[in-house]
Amino acid sequence: MAIDENKTTMDYNDNPLLSRKITIFNLPIGWFLGFSAIAIVSMYMGVLPPGLIGALLIMIVLGELLGFIGDHTPIIKTFLGGGAIVAIFGSSYLVYSGLMPAGTVESITEFMKAGDFLNFYIAALITGSILGMNSKVLLQAGLRYAFPLLAGIVGAIVLAAIVGKIVGFSIQDSVLVMTLPIMGGGLGAGAVPMAEVYSELLGKDTSYYMSLLIPALALGNVFAIILAAGLNVLGKKFPSLTGNGQLIKGFTYEQPVLKADFGKMGVGLLVAASFYMVGTILGQFIPIHPYAIMILTVAIVKATNLLPAFIEESASQWYQFVAKNFTLALLIGVGVVYTDLGAILSALSIQYVVIVMGVVLGAIIGAGLVGKLVGFYPIEAAITAGLCMANMGGTGDVAVLSAAKRMELMPFAQISSRLGGALIILLASLLVNIFV
Repeated sequence: MAIDENKTTMDYNDNPLLSRKITIFNLPIGWFLGFSAIAIVSMYMGVLPPGLIGALLIMIVLGELLGFIGDHTPIIKTFLGGGAIVAIFGSSYLVYSGLMPAGTVESITEFMKAGDFLNFYIAALITGSILGMNSKVLLQAGLRYAFPLLAGIVGAIVLAAIVGKIVGFSIQDSVLVMTLPIMGGGLGAGAVPMAEVYSELLGKDTSYYMSLLIPALALGNVFAIILAAGLNVLGKKFPSLTGNGQLIKGFTYEQPVLKADFGKMGVGLLVAASFYMVGTILGQFIPIHPYAIMILTVAIVKATNLLPAFIEESASQWYQFVAKNFTLALLIGVGVVYTDLGAILSALSIQYVVIVMGVVLGAIIGAGLVGKLVGFYPIEAAITAGLCMANMGGTGDVAVLSAAKRMELMPFAQISSRLGGALIILLASLLVNIFV
């Protein structure tokens, strides 16, 4: 669901000093840079207060600045994930090089861990994205869409395991460390909670697993975009394989526009926190990670229509508010706290790249073949159920569909990124016990 931001955004055209030609964080660039200067000067003077105000201020400022750079830099914005990647690796480099003061690093670390900002974000993401899914999309696609989705995951796991064995990687590393984060629905919905799951079940610190998961995710996003363009070319050469943007014959869908309601956002916050606590409580009795329990709980509630529509819409609006305003800030926290740049640089190798390529190809093959068997166009099935699982979530969906010239497939891409990503977190918590 999309919020009509025109109803809540200030009209800058009334003031000649405020130009909307270039904006960052919904502000004219001049005003944003002014606020940024306050935050950055405070950081280097060592006067940023600990806790919410200081940490969130500098995380928003650095996140939006680095995100703007990434989203406007050629090649990076097209193939490497844009602002998300620059925010993570840029902030990680600031720590690695010593350019970020130790006090700021400590403040952000405290806010992310003791302040529980990470779980705050994930709770909003999981609850709002699942409850906010459009029932029309689900009904039109039906249960059939689950088959190419699952086949893409299986194809990625199998081919990655085979390629990994050939180049000398263990099945555990090929599947847990590389395949699952690539297929996990992006950073906030995939790699970040997955690293938390691994940390809890395997014992090492979250930063260790994050340093292994993020390179795989970034490379997978690159290959997903490149191969999306390749599938578009393949469809032109073999027209029988494609619906030219239609997954199912006769399917049409228009995304509804909703007016932002701040009261509903408050309700959404309550709902997200409550579902998070349900997962935590049940996790005391069920030997599954609380994230996985939360996902299952929300999915069951959505499927059975237990909640009234206004509560579902409230959760969706809160999720959109959090995702729009705090995603880049969260990625700064991920870069500072959970991303060891030295470990990442040492992990990259030719074998690593080859396995990542195998993951993405496996997703295409599995989703495309099974998609055709259940009545979908194979190229569209490969793009949505395969590549939109193997990219970096929402930003990756846009990049992949743009490269494939099939933006009209966005509803199905969102199913892959949302439910598919949630499925991967659940799968990760189960496979850890098998491979370890």
